[in-house]
Amino acid sequence: MDFNLRGAVMANVANSSKDQLQHTIVDAIQQGEEKYLPGLGVLFEALWNHATEEQKQSMLETLEKAVKK
Repeated sequence: MDFNLRGAVMANVANSSKDQLQHTIVDAIQQGEEKYLPGLGVLFEALWNHATEEQKQSMLETLEKAVKK
């Protein structure tokens, strides 16, 4: 069985407003279920692919701080 996860996630959020996207992200995080992690990964991939180099550096700095113990 060949399932296109990226396509399914992107189709599910296509034409979503900022508020709808925020609700989707916050809800997935609050649920805390690992089944939502691939979808969040697809959204991060889309964000990364559409970010400028400056935005990518900012995301990396934020991520670096977030993962430090």
